Amino acid sequence: MLRFTRSLILGLLFGALAGLYFGWFPFPPDSRSSKISDLAQRYRDDYTVMIAAGYAADRDAAGALERLRLFELEDFPAYLQRSTERIISTSARDLDDIRLLVRLAHELGLLTPAMQPFLVMQSADS
Repeated sequence: MLRFTRSLILGLLFGALAGLYFGWFPFPPDSRSSKISDLAQRYRDDYTVMIAAGYAADRDAAGALERLRLFELEDFPAYLQRSTERIISTSARDLDDIRLLVRLAHELGLLTPAMQPFLVMQSADS
């Protein structure tokens, strides 16, 4: 039994050391630094909704604008406006997500006629 235990411990130790060696030296992990602007549209929409949810929680419009800047667009407020209108017209998200986006767009002065009904509905629900 002692021989089995000793062999098991030595096998696990050598296996772990071999795994660490091969994992870091001959076959290192890929280190990619992807940008938010490289994401697929679906995931950019997810991130935009998260920004709007963050704004709803802390009411920090400047912080929301800083997060939108990560998209590295020239006119990121217009991106928010276009995304919100596209999501409304395609019903790509649920009503709560649309309300969050409209609330942020309203705060930034980007409210359009397409967004107006969602702002009114939101006021009536509150």
